[in-house]
Amino acid sequence: MKKVYLIGFMGSGKSAVGKRLSNVLHVPFYDMDTEIANRTGMTIPQIFETYGEERFRDMETDFLHRFQDEYCIIATGGGVAMRAQNREIMRQTGLVFCLNSTFRDIWRRVSTDKNRPIVQRSTRDELEILYHKRKPLYLESAHFKVETAGRSLNEITQYIAFQIIRLKND
Repeated sequence: MKKVYLIGFMGSGKSAVGKRLSNVLHVPFYDMDTEIANRTGMTIPQIFETYGEERFRDMETDFLHRFQDEYCIIATGGGVAMRAQNREIMRQTGLVFCLNSTFRDIWRRVSTDKNRPIVQRSTRDELEILYHKRKPLYLESAHFKVETAGRSLNEITQYIAFQIIRLKND
């Protein structure tokens, strides 16, 4: 295993869990959106506005290719699992953990976030439809489904760390 991928809908806790997991396992952590923003010198909303969502999705795929040889933890963008190519890369190069959150919890976390272009241009109902459209692909991509409802960030982190250590020792 070279990588640990955290996938799930926006607001599911990928970045927060990834940072904690990095500290527990002493492994580098990368937030895909942050890395893409740093590489382009633009915010994610600026990228969407300037180049469109499809070009942003291309950048996500490029990111997955670029980090193929490094042992690390990656919090992916919420849309990365929509491309079959991305799902294949992740499953072949590491362990994929789906942070499975309820839409209610996600909406509570993202509804006022100005840095999420899809949230800014969508209604609650449209986001819920997108959530249900993406969820089967997250689950299909994952080696592990991690239920987040009613669990603290530390509990989620410890669960994932345990699975990684267990597999490493087998």
